Amino acid sequence: MITIPIDPILFSIGHFHLRWYSLIVTAAVILGVWLALKEAGRKGFNTEQLANSVLWIVLAGMVGARLFHVIDHWPDEFAANPIRALYIWEGGLAIWGGVLGGLTATAVLARINHWKLTRLLDAFVPGVVLAQAVGRIACSITGDAVGKPTNGPFGFAYVSPNAMVPQLGVYYTPTPVYEILMNLAIFAVLWSLRKKGLKDGILALIYLALYSFARFFIAFTSAYKIIALGMNQAQLISIVVFAISLPLLAITLLKKQQLSVNA
Repeated sequence: MITIPIDPILFSIGHFHLRWYSLIVTAAVILGVWLALKEAGRKGFNTEQLANSVLWIVLAGMVGARLFHVIDHWPDEFAANPIRALYIWEGGLAIWGGVLGGLTATAVLARINHWKLTRLLDAFVPGVVLAQAVGRIACSITGDAVGKPTNGPFGFAYVSPNAMVPQLGVYYTPTPVYEILMNLAIFAVLWSLRKKGLKDGILALIYLALYSFARFFIAFTSAYKIIALGMNQAQLISIVVFAISLPLLAITLLKKQQLSVNA
């Protein structure tokens, strides 16, 4: 059992607060974009052209992540003070919203610029999942997205009055830590497969299938609001994504195998 004494606010100047959350999420985005552009260049894309468009993908991801979080927490957190929905620096990003928002923007830009979407997504996903791992460090520090109260053997208790937990001094399941480990494991798989000559789109489907499968079970440790069928938002979205990505992955692999046999 671990006590987290870190103040989520790194320092303050008047009404300005620099938070660990903002700093770490920014670092995660920079790392993810850098790796995505590097992989895109290796796959033959014009990285200068991509770099000019990547800001729109990041913004769409951030908007999607915040929107999904606000929807999920509207009654208990934002209904009384809707302006807080804009306070993204305080924490509160739903990863699935970020993934779907970024995916939508990437699809639109790929169509406009005549990029091959499946190949581009394969270049992006290692950077995306690594950025997710780094971003969850911010949640571990601020207490954002912690799980249910626990008696052990592994839990985090927060003592800073600025921590985003229901109650100080109570040990909570460190759901963000489990997500960090999950994301790093998925990154290791993707990184090891990226040069194996897989058909375009397979790496992205592997990411979606692995992430949705693992996230579904990790979300059982979370304290997210139950929406339907005894499940929370993250689990419901995970089911839908897994139900789409796994059959597509299987079909794509079978087609490749048949082509190899016929050749």
